[in-house]
Amino acid sequence: MRLWRRVSRNVAGGGVCAFAAMLGGQSTPAEAFDFSSLDVFGLFGSKEQPPAVSTSTLPYQLSFDLGDAADAKALTRTLQDASLLYRLRQDAPPDGETLARRMAADLNPLVDALWSQGYFNAEVAIAVDGVALKPGVEPGAALVRAAETHRNREPVPITVRIQPGPVFGLRNVAVVERGEGAPVIADPAKVSKLKPGDAATSGALRAAQAALVDHLRNQSRPLAKVVEMRPVVDHAARIMDVTYVVEPGPLAGFGAVTIGETGDIPPAVVRSFIYLEPGDPYSPKALADTRKSVATIPAIGSVRIREADKLDAAGNLPVFVDVTERPKRLIGFSARYSTIDGPAVKTYWEHRNLFGGAERLRLEGDIFLAPRINGTKISSFDDFERSDLGGRFTVSFMKPALWGTRYDWLVDGTGARERVGTNRYGGYTARYANVTTAIRRRFSDTFSVQAGLEVERGQTSDVLGQVDYTLVGIPLSVKYDSTDSLLDATRGIRATASVTPYPSFLGSTVNVVQSKAAVSGYYAIDEDARYVLAGRVGLGSIAGEKLADIPATRRFYAGGGGSVRGYAYRTLSPLGPLGQLTGGRSLFEASVEARIKVTDTIGLVPFFDAGMAFESSIPNFKQELQYSAGLGLRYYTPIGPIRLDVAAPLNARKGDKPVAIYISIGQAF
Repeated sequence: MRLWRRVSRNVAGGGVCAFAAMLGGQSTPAEAFDFSSLDVFGLFGSKEQPPAVSTSTLPYQLSFDLGDAADAKALTRTLQDASLLYRLRQDAPPDGETLARRMAADLNPLVDALWSQGYFNAEVAIAVDGVALKPGVEPGAALVRAAETHRNREPVPITVRIQPGPVFGLRNVAVVERGEGAPVIADPAKVSKLKPGDAATSGALRAAQAALVDHLRNQSRPLAKVVEMRPVVDHAARIMDVTYVVEPGPLAGFGAVTIGETGDIPPAVVRSFIYLEPGDPYSPKALADTRKSVATIPAIGSVRIREADKLDAAGNLPVFVDVTERPKRLIGFSARYSTIDGPAVKTYWEHRNLFGGAERLRLEGDIFLAPRINGTKISSFDDFERSDLGGRFTVSFMKPALWGTRYDWLVDGTGARERVGTNRYGGYTARYANVTTAIRRRFSDTFSVQAGLEVERGQTSDVLGQVDYTLVGIPLSVKYDSTDSLLDATRGIRATASVTPYPSFLGSTVNVVQSKAAVSGYYAIDEDARYVLAGRVGLGSIAGEKLADIPATRRFYAGGGGSVRGYAYRTLSPLGPLGQLTGGRSLFEASVEARIKVTDTIGLVPFFDAGMAFESSIPNFKQELQYSAGLGLRYYTPIGPIRLDVAAPLNARKGDKPVAIYISIGQAF
């Protein structure tokens, strides 16, 4: 679609030429997609060769001559896209007169294409054997004869000669209100991002138009629109002044939220995840947050939010929400591997609408190679023992929006047999079963609190001895998440904190209070988030019993792919008898990353990690921390980045491997 139509092509003496705007919102006739544009990829064979010569048609060979234009390749592509001659090059006309008319019809679109790139003094001519056709001139008999001389001999050689001249720059940018004539935006250059001297291209002007509308909508003006654009070109000075005429529309809030199509999902469940209320100030960000919030319901595949085209009687804008349901059942398989943590496989099954209320039931089974911690190795298949396999089975159930409220019911169960550590530093073995049920209260799309009841029975064994235990606790937690993505956050903060007392009067054999907290932040340096700084800090504490009386699975350890990369999983902790790991009663972890997108699909991530578990119930920073650094490679896909991290310990202990490799989906934090 052209940005403007010409009112006059040239002004004698370099005068001023005005254009009538063609707004981006106007409809244009549909055009068939030209698959020949894919020729550059070699997908459909070459279309550069003209049809064979014949007595009944007049095929032609088209070329573009742009002289010494600096951006000749890109400009040629723009001209080809606008050219009727180029699009119809495989459809040979029957005679020279038809070909001449086709050439004449190409002139105005070519001039439009040049003007859209800022070439307002461009000269255009289409020639056959030296006979040229220029804008404003009708094709004559000489051009027809020149074309006919090639009949049944060779394709007619047609050359599009362009002298683009200089690119015009912008000078003044103004934004005025329709009918008032007064400025409506204090700093239009800042909002439109158009600066004096910028190239006066249609793409820049169209992007500025969208930015102006977005700015007004962000001021709670949902009906804002640009009704006219008035570009004025001074050919002598080679500059353009442009004025945008806008209708800002009234200030408005959100009106009624109507739930439309939901499939088999109850509308009340969808409404529970919408935090817009009638009268709230209108905000495009609030709509984006609503879409993201509703999409967190596991049963929902996509969310569509529509705005009314006019305000209601109260001066608010009604909103309509439609969702599509995901397939109800899911079964899958995954595998992972790290050079330190070893291989693991997982299978899972999920039902996303179990009882017709968007309930999710998920079953998972993990099998992994449990590391040897007794000084022996698996050198051959005959060395393998049943105890070298670890396993974990989990079941989770969620009932969202209890009775249409913002309360969710959660149930999680886990049964596991695992062995954690290394031959060099030992570790622990554990068998346990855990069941937790909780109620979560969502206050907004970013903030929630949760309280529940937890029961766990198990047995752990390590260098400090064997602990047979029962834990009955009351887990309390709070979560805040303002990030823009779960797997690849570029902006926002993610914070969680929990405290769980396990008092003996509830039946716990270990009377402790466990606390955890983690916060991560993400800052995009540029608007397109190609450069992102990310940081994370994690803390933990256990108060109450002595270290030896606490189950090894509940003690704190650092190290591994989600902690201090480069060190084996859960191997950073105090050392007890025989230099073996004991775990700690407190934890500190920190990570920083620079996420750099080299291309749209490839990224590099240099990172630095630090952490350690401590014997005291509060981190003791007089004790040495363990550090690591590395470089990650990211391959960005529609579902999230595929992560490959190579990490090396900076102050390695004896027995630590020099390098560790981690592969997974999603960022490290």
